[in-house]
Order: sequence, then structure tokens, then C-alpha cells
Amino acid sequence: MADNWSHILALAQEEVRATLDELPSELRERALPLPVVYERVPNEDLVADAIEPDTLGLFVGEAFPDGEGGPSPLPPQIILFLDNIWDTAEGDEEVYLDEVHTTYIHELGHYLGLNEEDLDERGLL
Repeated sequence: MADNWSHILALAQEEVRATLDELPSELRERALPLPVVYERVPNEDLVADAIEPDTLGLFVGEAFPDGEGGPSPLPPQIILFLDNIWDTAEGDEEVYLDEVHTTYIHELGHYLGLNEEDLDERGLL
């Protein structure tokens, strides 16, 4: 587990901001209001709900295209699990930033209703 939380948090927040800035305008407009929550690892409740303890990121809530439906138990948000991402990067900041970017885009794709192929075709992965 990373013992430098404030450092990896600041790096992740800056990488998410930079990634947002690089998105095509139509995607950026939809992505900007979507909160990004930074946690160390999935909590007990998530693990009890079958989320793997080493998960890097998670999208929860109603997807953007489905947003016309009834209320969701959770507001849409992306959760990035920074200790897990840091561990995956083996403490290498460059690899960490790349993994934060990739995980954020992957989870954003869930929100926007885009799969891996859609994201790749748009040059986002």
C-alpha cells in the first residue's frame, strides 16, 4: 500500500484534469460534471458486492445514455483506487500516470456507453 497518499492523489488529480482537457469537446462536456472519487482500495461493502480487492477503477450509477430512467441508488461517479494503481505501476510515476489515464478513460467509457473498441477508435486508449 502506498504510504505517500498526498503525492499519488495529487498526481492522479492532475492526470484526470489533463485527460479531461484532451478529450474531444462533445465528450468533455459530458465528462466534466461526472465526479471522480479517489480512494485507496475498494471498501468492505464493495468487496462484499463482488468487487475484487485489487480493482483499479469503478463506474457506479446510471450511464449517461440511460440517464432518463428512474433514480439510481448512487449518483453517477468514477472511483479510482489509487493504492491499487500505484501497486500495479510498481511505484513508477510514469507508469502510474499512464495507468490513471487508462483507468479513468475506461470507466468514463462505461458512463458514456462506449466499449473498449469505441474508445480505441476515438484514439482515447
